[in-house]
Amino acid sequence: MTLPRSPRARWLPALAWLAACLVLPRAAGAVVELDITEGVVEPVPIAITEFHGQTPAEQKFGRDLADVVTADLARSGLFRPLDRRAFIQSPAELIDLPRFADWRQINAEALVTGVITGGEGGTELAVEFRLWDVFAGNQMRGQRLSGTPDQWRRIAHKIADTIYARLTGEKGYFDSRIVYVAETGPTTDRVKRLAIMDQDGANHEFLTDGGDLVLTPRFHPDGNSLGFMVFRQPVPQVYKYDLLTGREARLGDFGGMTFAPRFSPDGRWLAMSQAENGNSDVYLLDLDSGRKRRLTDHPAIDTSAAFAPDGERLVFNSDRAGSPQLYTMRPDGGDVQRISFNGGNYGSPTWSPRGDLIAFTKITGGVFHIGVMKTDGSDERLLTESQLDEAPTFAPNGRVILFTRKDYRDNHIRLYTVDIAGGQVQELPTPLDASDPDWSPLRP
Repeated sequence: MTLPRSPRARWLPALAWLAACLVLPRAAGAVVELDITEGVVEPVPIAITEFHGQTPAEQKFGRDLADVVTADLARSGLFRPLDRRAFIQSPAELIDLPRFADWRQINAEALVTGVITGGEGGTELAVEFRLWDVFAGNQMRGQRLSGTPDQWRRIAHKIADTIYARLTGEKGYFDSRIVYVAETGPTTDRVKRLAIMDQDGANHEFLTDGGDLVLTPRFHPDGNSLGFMVFRQPVPQVYKYDLLTGREARLGDFGGMTFAPRFSPDGRWLAMSQAENGNSDVYLLDLDSGRKRRLTDHPAIDTSAAFAPDGERLVFNSDRAGSPQLYTMRPDGGDVQRISFNGGNYGSPTWSPRGDLIAFTKITGGVFHIGVMKTDGSDERLLTESQLDEAPTFAPNGRVILFTRKDYRDNHIRLYTVDIAGGQVQELPTPLDASDPDWSPLRP
């Protein structure tokens, strides 16, 4: 889907996340600072109108598209979409310059308008939208996107990403997907299938039929394939699944069990664990040649390795100090450094796409947490607390973490998200129990 961008409109300079503050416009020549360090953010009021269409089909696309944009931005916790029943101008009246006084009257700080054409009978769907600064009375961003009618949700997500990026100074994360393990059946006989969906839960699809037990699916950096573990004779092994063709293939022929796959940022290598004689170590597999290289050689259990976004370090889990802790090392296995020192047991580490944080699961006194720390182990912060939180994975922009939570009241396993500031814990509904999630990169 080709989505060409129009030239950037002139407005207040886009501001990045600096000093843990988000800067957004309030009035011409003034800004509002949103302190996100404690997870307390005053969402920015934004008016998102239905996109104008001439025909009934176009009008429906316009409503549905605006609904998805609204839901994306609201779910981020940084925006407060205003009730459309309070809008004074109709979508048709907004084809030209808005009457900004009408939008100031309902306290909107930003305004989204748009026009939609086509989509009937399989014709190309074309969308033009504009983002306005209500107080300054000018356009912040304009863009034209197009695609097939069945791509309308992707168009909506891309619009939400553009708005998010323009107002926050960082990339959005809405045009992305999530893979996870869908679970059914009794505890002693669980059926586990790979499933994939958009980041908002739409377009849900099962990838495997449940004939084999599967675990830990992980996206390749191109977003078009997965690495995952399959319990299949003679021993469980790591496989690769091609999302474009639906084909799967075993990655190598190893004597021991292989598990916990993670791709390198350039997609050339796969970090994985191999278990032999009751012990496990971390290996790197060259995906072109099929050769593997051992990174750890220790009588302790070393597992769950994940690359930094620059590929210069890996974080992994080891009990070499007597309890499960977090360590980092170079891709050649050298310079091993312990980074967790705050008590408790640590597991399932993953590196932020920004490169500044490592997320993890921590168990203290029988209580589970999802937490983050800086890459040297400093500034540890626990974001959640429950009877069983685990398997964190970052959104493509590093702002949100997705994880698994088990509720012992009904014995169900569900997916939740939490902002890295420690607020906005929200359930991401799935049709079945869900575990082992992974978040894709932004789609091209």
